[in-house]
Amino acid sequence: MNDKKDEKVKRIVKWQVTNEESGLLLREYLKDTKGFSRRIIKAIKFQSGSLLVNGECATVRRVLHENDIVEVVFPKEHRGSFMRAEPVCLNIVYEDDDVLVIDKMAGMATIPSIHHTKGTLANGILYHYEKNQIDFTVHIVTRLDRDTSGLVLVAKHRLSHSILAMDQKQGKIERRYQAIVSGHLQEKQGRIDAPIARNPASIIERRVDISGKRAITHYHVLEETNSDSLLHIRLETGRTHQIRVHFSHLGHPLVGDELYGGKTDVLHRQALHCVSLSFIHPITKEKHTFTSKLPADMQKLLPAK
Repeated sequence: MNDKKDEKVKRIVKWQVTNEESGLLLREYLKDTKGFSRRIIKAIKFQSGSLLVNGECATVRRVLHENDIVEVVFPKEHRGSFMRAEPVCLNIVYEDDDVLVIDKMAGMATIPSIHHTKGTLANGILYHYEKNQIDFTVHIVTRLDRDTSGLVLVAKHRLSHSILAMDQKQGKIERRYQAIVSGHLQEKQGRIDAPIARNPASIIERRVDISGKRAITHYHVLEETNSDSLLHIRLETGRTHQIRVHFSHLGHPLVGDELYGGKTDVLHRQALHCVSLSFIHPITKEKHTFTSKLPADMQKLLPAK
């Protein structure tokens, strides 16, 4: 594993055991201090990965001591059947060995599907990986709808994904959005608490329904035009189409959002952009915050400044 090319192909993480961690079993160390799930440890053991202590192969029952060097070599990851590496224009805002932050343009699906097999964010990421000899699949942490633009967080390997997915469930990943909705809201700042469920008449559409899962959206008005309002939005929960459904339910659908009753004469996609993304790095534990400007197609709906 000293060959530099091999180090690019197989992801290696390395730590030094502290005095406080001395006496832990390797299994406990990985799970309790580094965020490994049982599933990841099992994959390392049975899918050609490696666990090493001081350069020697070790079992999960190995007792650790202060200053021991723990190394984990992750096995090769398998890619889904729809995944195809494809040269797609990516606006990479940040990249290191563990995560990617990408500013996604509107009109680009995040992951491929039967209806969108080409030109997706995931296809572009795979091409980027192959070009740079990164032998992993795509782990999307914060997915955006095809016609929503803005910042997307991607985990490069399964450990990052496991940790970030748990952080997301616990509300530790913060996203802020800006949206342009039709009309003027009576309350210029508010909290929408309305459950969201699938619309039984559609495989795509959602609606506010008492049978659905709880969904909470916070907003405040940033600016008003003669006919529309620019909102700053924070999600307390992350339901599918949550912002679009909630404001349509209030009678103020997003401009351009044909699915939920928005006007499409001035914009042909929902006027929704992820402007801010904050997260704790899964490996270094440092906080990262990134911002993105409102795209031109949304800016043109607002008064020139």
